[in-house]
Amino acid sequence: MYDTLLQLPLFQGLAHEDFTSILGKVKLHFTKHKAGEVLVKKGAACGQLVFILNGEIASSTSSTDNSYTFTEFFQAPYLIEPQSLFGMNTSYVSTHVARTEVRTVTISKAFVMNDLFRYEIFRLNYMNIISNRAQTCYNRLWTKVPDKLEARIVDFILSHIERPSGEKILKIKMEELADAINDTRLSVSKALNGMQEEGLLTLHRGEIIIPDAEKLI
Repeated sequence: MYDTLLQLPLFQGLAHEDFTSILGKVKLHFTKHKAGEVLVKKGAACGQLVFILNGEIASSTSSTDNSYTFTEFFQAPYLIEPQSLFGMNTSYVSTHVARTEVRTVTISKAFVMNDLFRYEIFRLNYMNIISNRAQTCYNRLWTKVPDKLEARIVDFILSHIERPSGEKILKIKMEELADAINDTRLSVSKALNGMQEEGLLTLHRGEIIIPDAEKLI
């Protein structure tokens, strides 16, 4: 468990003696979750850091009008929404569910602020995570929208996911997708069927499954 904790993104690079000191002070909450159990629900207050120690989770994020939902899958080690701990909105923006049996450890916001931020490597790790996320989102805003329809569909998918790799599920009606990328339903349907024939995605009623988003790039 000690080695697993050291692999977590915020603790990487931390000296063993510092980490031992932290473990002696902090009250860690270890929890086992069954597959299908909700770990964190959208809209709930984020008052702690939740680390996934092992297993896999499904993270689902919906548009503001709930017209479409993206689901991504993350393997341990993984940190759930560190950006939601501070800022104007300190509520979770996604719902995170255990896809397999999952073990988590949580650390309170108070301990993060009062103790963990005293360690320079922890502060740097935290700032790097937040900065990388902010830079990625900023770069997406300034990327030119492609002219080709298939490329616009790919751009729509990639601009809404956290990691451009692994399996993704997009729940959306064809009409909603056509409106989002400013094209006709018929054209979007033809483009998606062509992408399905290439093995890039699988179409279901109201749902698009992307086996590996990396193949879209």
